[in-house]
Amino acid sequence: MERFFNNAGPSVAVDHYVIDPLRRLDLAQIEDLIAQKRYFVLHAPRQTGKTTCLLALMEYLNRQGRYRVLYANIEAAQAAREDVATALRTVCFTIANRACTYLQEERLLPQARLLVQDNPNSALTELLTYWAGISDQPAVLFLDEVDALVGDTLISLLRQIRAGYAQRPHAFPISIVLCGVRDVRDYRMQTAGREVITGGSAFNIKAMSLRLGNLSETEVRALWQQHTQATGQTFADAIYPELWQDTRGQPWLVNALGYELTQRTPHLKDRRVPVTLADYRAVREGLIQARTTHLDQLTDKLREARVHRVIATLLAGTDTHADIATDDAQYVADLGLITLSPSLQIANRIYQEAIPRELIWTSQITITHQTGWYVTPQHRLDMPKLLLAFQQFFREQSDAWIECFDYKEAGPQLLLQAFLQRVVNGGGRITREYGLGRRRTDLYLEWPADHTAGGQGETQRIVLELKLRHASLKTDIARGLQQTAAYADQCGATEAHLLMFDRRPDIAWADRIWHQTQSAGNHRITVWGL
Repeated sequence: MERFFNNAGPSVAVDHYVIDPLRRLDLAQIEDLIAQKRYFVLHAPRQTGKTTCLLALMEYLNRQGRYRVLYANIEAAQAAREDVATALRTVCFTIANRACTYLQEERLLPQARLLVQDNPNSALTELLTYWAGISDQPAVLFLDEVDALVGDTLISLLRQIRAGYAQRPHAFPISIVLCGVRDVRDYRMQTAGREVITGGSAFNIKAMSLRLGNLSETEVRALWQQHTQATGQTFADAIYPELWQDTRGQPWLVNALGYELTQRTPHLKDRRVPVTLADYRAVREGLIQARTTHLDQLTDKLREARVHRVIATLLAGTDTHADIATDDAQYVADLGLITLSPSLQIANRIYQEAIPRELIWTSQITITHQTGWYVTPQHRLDMPKLLLAFQQFFREQSDAWIECFDYKEAGPQLLLQAFLQRVVNGGGRITREYGLGRRRTDLYLEWPADHTAGGQGETQRIVLELKLRHASLKTDIARGLQQTAAYADQCGATEAHLLMFDRRPDIAWADRIWHQTQSAGNHRITVWGL
C-alpha cells in the first residue's frame, strides 16, 4: 500500500509522508535541558505534530541508552473534571500502562493500584518516585495534554510533580516535560473555593518554555514532493506559492489539502493525472466549506474572552497595539490563531477565511439574496447592482443583524462579508486581509467570467476596501482611495470599490447612504457610503 498524507493522529513514517520529526525540534537544546535535570514546557497548537515529535524524541533518547524516557498522554483524565481522586487515578494508570507499552516495564501497574487506593494527593509523586528508584537509567517523563485538566485536578498534578522535584535524580525523574497547547503561564485554575491560581505559581520549577513551530516553506514543498517521488504524480508549480500562503506551514492544513487532492478527488486517484491549480483551489474551498474538525476546534476558541479581544480588534482594524494586551496576544498566538511577527495578523489565509465565515455562518445562510440576481448575461458580476442592493439591505436590517453578532466591533465588515459570501458562494472566491492599525479590511473577489473553462478562462478581479469613518469624510476618502488603488495594483484588479461605514449614531440614514466615482492612480474607484 502506498503512503499517504496524514490528517488524523500521529504520523508514522512507514504509512505517511512525513518530515523527520526530530528536525522540527531544537534537539541540542532539549538534550541540554535534560542533562541539566531541568523541568520544562513544550507547547504547540493542536494538530501541529506535537505527539509525533514527542514519540520520535522518546524513541531517539531511549535508543541512545542514557535515559529511560516515557511518553504518556493524560487527556483521558479530563473527563473527571474536578474529581481529583478519579482524575489522578487515571493519570497514574495511564503512566503505568504506557510504561508497559513503550518500555516493557510492568512493575508500575501493580504499584499504581496500591497507591491510588491510599491517597490520590500523593499517588503521582509516589509512583514517579518508585519508577525512578527501579529504573536502571535516569527517568525522564513526557506528560502530554496536561492543560486538558482543570481546576483542583490540574493543581494537584502540578503540585505533586513539584513535591518530588527536590528528590531528583535518584528518587524522582531527572526531567519532566509538560506538553500541551498552552504554556504553563497561561493555565488559569479555579479551585473549589473559587480561588484562581495561575500555572506559574503552581509550577514555579519550570526552567523554560519551548514552542513547536510550523513547517517551513521548503519543508512544505518537500513533504508534497514525497508523493511525487512515491507515485510519479506531479503537482503544478503554481500550487506551491498558494499552498504556502494558505497554510503558512500549519502541518494539519498542509496534510489535509494533500489528502483531499490525492485520496478524495476521484479523477486524481489515477496517478498519471497531474494535479492542477484548479484542482487545488477546488479542494481548498471544499475544506473551508466542510468546516472540518480542525477548523471547528479552531473557531470554538473564538468564544473565549481573551481570544475575542484580539480577533475582534484585528477584524475591526482598530488603530493601535494598545488595544490588545500582550498576554492575550501571546495566548492567541500559542493557540495558532495569529502570528506576532513580522506583524500581528491572522496566522494564514485559510484561517483568514475560516474565522469570519464561522462568525457569519448563520447570517450567510439566512440572507435571501441569490447569485442570479447580480450576474449579467455575459456571466459577469454586476458589482454596482450588488452594492446598491447591499446599501438598501444595510439600511433596513444592519442594526438587527449586527446585534446578533458575537463580534459586534467588526459588525459592519462581517455583515458585508456574509452578504457577499451568500452571493458568491460556489461561483467565485473571496480572499480577506486584515491588519492591525490599518483601519481597514481588504477583500479580493475573483469571479470566473467564463464558467465553462474550469477556472482557466477569464477571471473578473475586484477589490473592495472596507473602512470605518474616523476623521473627516474628505480625509478618510482621500486616504481610502490611495489604499484601494494600491491594493488593486497588488491584485491586478480591474474593478475597485471603497466602502465607508459611518458608525456615528446621530447621523441620519439619508446622509449615510450615497455613492460617487473618483480616480486614484490608474483606477476609477466607486466610493460607497454606509
